[in-house]
Amino acid sequence: MAKQNVAEQFVDILVRAGVQRLYGVVGDSLNPVVDAIRRTKGIDWIHVRHEETAAFAAGAEAQITGGLAACAGSCGPGNLHLINGLYDAHRSMAPVLALASQIPSSEIGLSYFQETHPDRLFRECSHYSELISSPKQMPRLLHTAIQHAVGRGGVSVVSLPGDIAGEPAPEKAVESALVTTRPTVRPGDAEIDALVRMIDDADRVTLFCGSGTAGAHAEVMRFAERIKAPVGHALRGKEWIQYDNPYDVGMSGLLGYGAAYEATHECDLLILLGTDFPYNAFLPDDVKIVQVDVRAEHLGRRSRLDLAVWGDVRETLRCVIPRVRAKKDRRFLDKMLKKHADALEGVVKAYTRKVEKHTPIHPEYVASVLDELADDDAVFTVDTGMCNVWAARYLTPNGRRRIIGSFSHGSMANALPQAIGAQFTDLNRQVVSLSGDGGFSMLMGDFLTLVQYDLPVKVVVFDNSSLGMVELEMMVAGLPSYGTTNKNPDFAAIARAAGAYGVRVEKPKQLAGALKDAFKHKGPALVDVVTDPNALSIPPRIKADMVTGFALSASKMVLDGGVGRMLQMARSNLRNVPRP
Repeated sequence: MAKQNVAEQFVDILVRAGVQRLYGVVGDSLNPVVDAIRRTKGIDWIHVRHEETAAFAAGAEAQITGGLAACAGSCGPGNLHLINGLYDAHRSMAPVLALASQIPSSEIGLSYFQETHPDRLFRECSHYSELISSPKQMPRLLHTAIQHAVGRGGVSVVSLPGDIAGEPAPEKAVESALVTTRPTVRPGDAEIDALVRMIDDADRVTLFCGSGTAGAHAEVMRFAERIKAPVGHALRGKEWIQYDNPYDVGMSGLLGYGAAYEATHECDLLILLGTDFPYNAFLPDDVKIVQVDVRAEHLGRRSRLDLAVWGDVRETLRCVIPRVRAKKDRRFLDKMLKKHADALEGVVKAYTRKVEKHTPIHPEYVASVLDELADDDAVFTVDTGMCNVWAARYLTPNGRRRIIGSFSHGSMANALPQAIGAQFTDLNRQVVSLSGDGGFSMLMGDFLTLVQYDLPVKVVVFDNSSLGMVELEMMVAGLPSYGTTNKNPDFAAIARAAGAYGVRVEKPKQLAGALKDAFKHKGPALVDVVTDPNALSIPPRIKADMVTGFALSASKMVLDGGVGRMLQMARSNLRNVPRP
C-alpha cells in the first residue's frame, strides 16, 4: 500500500469523525487536500462561490445534525473570508472544523505573497487554533482540534501549509479514539438542594428558556406543571420550548411579544434555563434569579444571580422535579396566561385589518402564509434584521421544524448559505430561506451553488428595497434614514437567468399560489415578494437603556405586526384556566 501523505491522513481522520463534506473554494495551497477528497469515499468537496458561505453552511449543518461539520479556505484572502461565518458558528456553539490553508512553510514570516497568520487571526472565534508546521504533529494535532470543537461546542481551526500537506505522513501515527457526542452534566448535590429550597420558598416562579432547553421539552413541561410556573423564552429557545406548551407566555427581548416581560418581572423567583440572553435591560433586578447552564462561563454574566447551577437543563430538572414540593396555587400562572392572550389579541387586530388588499404587501402577511404552507418538518433559515422579527412572531414550531439564524452573532447574509448547509443534510427535507433583500444581495452569488448542485432550497426574498433594521436604529437616534435604500433588480428574473425557478409577487392575492408553486418545484426556487418598507416592529416594553446594540422605535407610524397562530395557542391554553 502506498504511503499516505499528510493531506490524505487529514481527510481520513475527518471521515472517521463523521464529516461527510468539506465546503470551500479550491486554491493552490488547498490542492493536496481537495485531491485527497476526490480519491476518498464517504466525503465530498462542496464548491461554493464565497468562503463566507462555506463557513455559514458548515455551521448550519452542524446545528442540524449535532455532529462535526467542516469548511476550508486557501491561503491568505481565501481563509480570511471564512471568519464571519466562523464567528457565527462559534457563538452558536456549532461544532465546526475549519481548515485554513497556509503559504509554503519556508516562507512564513517573510511577507510572502498572500501571507497572513491564520493560527493567530482565528483565535477569538475558536476554542482551538494551531499551525501544523511539521508532519510529525499529525494526527495528534487534528485529533485535538476535533475534540475541542465537539467537546466544547464551537469552532476549531487548523492551519496547514500546502507543502506540508503534500509530505509523507508519520509512519507510526497513532489513531486515537475521537469524541463524537457530549456528555450530560449533573449539578452538585449542594446546588440541587439550594435550588429545591428556593423553589419551595417562592410563591410565584417564572421559567425563562433558551437554546439550552433543546432535548428537555418534556422535563420543562413537567417542571412548569409541578410548580405552576409560566414559561417564557428567548429567540433561540423558541423552537425548543414554545410548541405543545400550555404554560407559554411568549418571548421577551427586542423581538418579543406577549406576557414574557411581565412574567419575568412580577415573579419572586426567576429561573433562567439554558439561556445566555444578552439583553439584560429586559431582565429584572429586584427578584431572586437562578441560572442553570452547562457552560459555566455563562453563569452570572448577564444578571446578578442568587444561585448558579452548573449542569444540563434536562439532567438538572430530572434531579429537581421529584424533590420539589408541588404547588397548588396557580393564580400567578393563570394571570400571566390571560395577559399573554390579551396582548396577542391586540396586535393580531393590527395585522388582520385589510391585509389581503394592502400593497405593498405586509411582510407579516408573507410570514404568516409561509408558516401555514411550509412542511411540518421544514427547516427555516432566517436573515438578520426584520426577517428575525417576522420569524420570531410568525413561524410556528412543533418539535420537528428547525429555525436557524445568526441569532447570537447578528450577521447579514446568513440565511442563503445556512440553507445550503441545511439542505445537504437531507435533500428530501424542505428548506426555506427567509432572506432580506439586503442580506440576499450581499451573498447572492451563492444562489448559483443551489443551481450547480440542484439543491431544492426555496428562497423567499422580503424585498422592501431598504435596510429596515438600520432605519429603525436611525429613528431611535433621532436621525433621518440615510444610505439605507436599495435599488433592487427583479430577483426572480435573476433566478430564472441562472437556471432556477423564479417568480415575483407584487399583490397579496398572488402570494399563496406563488409559494405553493415554488414549494412544488423539485429544484431551487426563488419567490421575490415586494413588501412594505414602512412595516416595522416595536417590542412589548421600551426603556431608554434598551436601545443599545439594537433598534427600537416608538413612532406612531410603526406597524406593530401580529403574531400569527400564537394567538390560537394562547387562547387554547386559557381553556385550562379555572373559572371563578
